[in-house]
Amino acid sequence: MPLVAPQHLADFLGQDVQEERAALIITQAEALCRAVVSPLPEGAGAVVLSVAARAYANPQGIVAETVGPYSVQRPQSQAGLYMTRDERRSLKLMAGRGGAFSINPTPATAGPPPARPASWDLPWWYEQ
Repeated sequence: MPLVAPQHLADFLGQDVQEERAALIITQAEALCRAVVSPLPEGAGAVVLSVAARAYANPQGIVAETVGPYSVQRPQSQAGLYMTRDERRSLKLMAGRGGAFSINPTPATAGPPPARPASWDLPWWYEQ
């Protein structure tokens, strides 16, 4: 069952959508998200919806448009279905990946450190 229904996409965009086209784009957006994190975490529907809405509303990736006299500018690289860096980061954070972490290299069987000799208490140059 898809995370996002075509009706969710219509509500998000604030317009009617073509059911078959919307379902296809949503399926592809979910597959793209699964390529980053699988299985999709709770709340991933928001990222799927964002990716699908961008592809549905602007499939050619037009970044500029002038009405009179007509002018259009298409991007050099991104068009169609793609994920932004923030969307990939959001998916990873939802899945519990990414962010800061630490690794403890000490084995679980390690005991306390050995005691230092009494002669180590003072620096070598400070002899009494």
